[in-house]
Amino acid sequence: MKNLPGIPEVKEGALLLIDKPYKWTSFDAVNKIKIMARAKIGHCGTLDPLATGLLICCTGQMTKQISDYQKLPKEYTGIIHLGANTPTYDLESVPVNQRPFEHITEEVIMETTKHFTGNIMQAPPIHSAIKKDGERSYDLARKGEKFELEKRPVTIFEFEITKISLPEVHFRVQCSTGTYIRSLANDFGEDLGCGGYLQELRRTKIGEFDVTDALTPEQWKQHWKAPGIIF
Repeated sequence: MKNLPGIPEVKEGALLLIDKPYKWTSFDAVNKIKIMARAKIGHCGTLDPLATGLLICCTGQMTKQISDYQKLPKEYTGIIHLGANTPTYDLESVPVNQRPFEHITEEVIMETTKHFTGNIMQAPPIHSAIKKDGERSYDLARKGEKFELEKRPVTIFEFEITKISLPEVHFRVQCSTGTYIRSLANDFGEDLGCGGYLQELRRTKIGEFDVTDALTPEQWKQHWKAPGIIF
């Protein structure tokens, strides 16, 4: 990231790229920047706590452009673990429904990516912030209520398998905003007939913005030499 802004520039209005650490919520990461810079701030797309990678943050006058950045396509890398499901579609919950996966060939895996490329209909995870009858769906799910979320149109521009080491399938995905990679992992496993969940996820790009140009909250702290902030 070139020409890193100082705190005065951030207060006036700046675009900040954050590399969100593992097990931090997006709010945790953004709030640390807000405390350090003492600036109005908002981010352009939430990451789940177990995901890492790129968050775009707008400060000051730049917050008026948040909706524009939210619409940009995203790129992710990660690992789908075959042979089981989890209620949350990732490792926020314990794997269940163990099934054999050893018979699945590389050719079948590659062919299955075609079923999830292009314009598809995708159901969001019930453990998500989407509202159902006025309540967050994850609250309903935690209560044990049975329900489904309506499928939504999303676009998968590229779905590349980068490595296969069963039960792990490494991938890279370029997709439209609104795509749930947890749902992609779950649906991919179901299509293969063995189940699957998202073992690891990293957001690498938002539009033309790349995580290699981002700084972790700790690195932003060092850049601004911000005292008294505990991570």
